[in-house]
This record gives sequence, C-alpha cells and structure tokens, in this order.
Amino acid sequence: MNEACAFVLVGGLSSRMGQDKAFLPFEGSTLLDRALAAARAVVPVVRIVGSVQKFQSFAPTVEDQFPDHGPLGGIHAALRSSDCDRNLILAVDMPFLDPTWLVYLLEQSRSSNAVVTLPRGEKGWQPLCAVYRREFADLAEPALQGGRNRIDNLFAQISTRVIDERELASHGFSPDMFRNLNTPDEFERAALIKKN
Repeated sequence: MNEACAFVLVGGLSSRMGQDKAFLPFEGSTLLDRALAAARAVVPVVRIVGSVQKFQSFAPTVEDQFPDHGPLGGIHAALRSSDCDRNLILAVDMPFLDPTWLVYLLEQSRSSNAVVTLPRGEKGWQPLCAVYRREFADLAEPALQGGRNRIDNLFAQISTRVIDERELASHGFSPDMFRNLNTPDEFERAALIKKN
C-alpha cells in the first residue's frame, strides 16, 4: 500500500468558462496536464475525480458518489476509492502550485496526526490544496447525505494542521500560488502575469 496518493478534482462543465476548465490551455499545456504533472512530481499514485468517459485516458479516474455536491463530493469520492492513508487533493484550476510546496505540505501531514493538513490565509481556507486522511470521508458522507456541501464547516469537528501565511512566508511560499481560475477574466489576467 502506498503511503500517499494524489487526486485532481476536475469538476464538470464550468458555466463561467463555457467549457471544462481541465482542457483550457495554459503555458503550452492544459490545466489538467499541469495539475497531473505537479501531483506526479511528489507521489507515485495520481488519479482524477471526474467523468470516467472524459478523463480515463489521462489517468485512472473515479466518479463522484454524490454528483452535483461540489468539491466535498469529489473529496469524498477520492477518499472512498483510495488505498492510501494520506491523500493530496488538488483542484485542476490552480496552475501556480509549486511541487516544492506540495512536498512541504505532505511532510507536514506526515509529522502530524491531524485528519486534514491545509493552508489558511487572509482569503480563508484552501481545502482544494490539502492532504486528507481517509477517515475524513466518514465525516463528509453524512454531510453530503444531508445536503451540507461546505467543506470548511467540517474542519471544526476534526483535528487540523493549519499552515498559516506566516509559516508559508517563512519557507518562501507565496499565497499567490493558491490563485484559482474561475472566470475568463481571471484566466486572462493569469496568462498576462506569466508572460510578464
């Protein structure tokens, strides 16, 4: 059994983008290719959470058991399918993640008994760039069954290892790497930043 696995949450059709964000081109590859490469740089087993029909040619793929329940549904599907105790969960639309950061994140998870290890800054929690232990699925499932899809609300019920902005800065990491691309404007601005 592997000690750690990674899952890339690809979601579905983005109404604001007009297409699957996973296939948007960014710096010579797609957002999906970038996310898979970042994950594969730090763990040997990488899977996708999304439509098997669309994504199985890119990596082993699992589908939500609670479709249309947002990222919590994807995290639950990942953890229920995993044979790893620690699971790196990444959103497909965070193209600025540095594998060095992901190594640090996994190290912090290994050195803690916390159920979830994740960053939190002035913009709040970053639950889609975090390490979840499999037991988190036991908490997520009743929430999903009850239509409660907010991930953040569950953190008060478990032990968390929080990496705050001061800790990020002390190790040379910028919170800018958590910028996700949800709208065409955000996507265009991000592309311009990378060119300059």
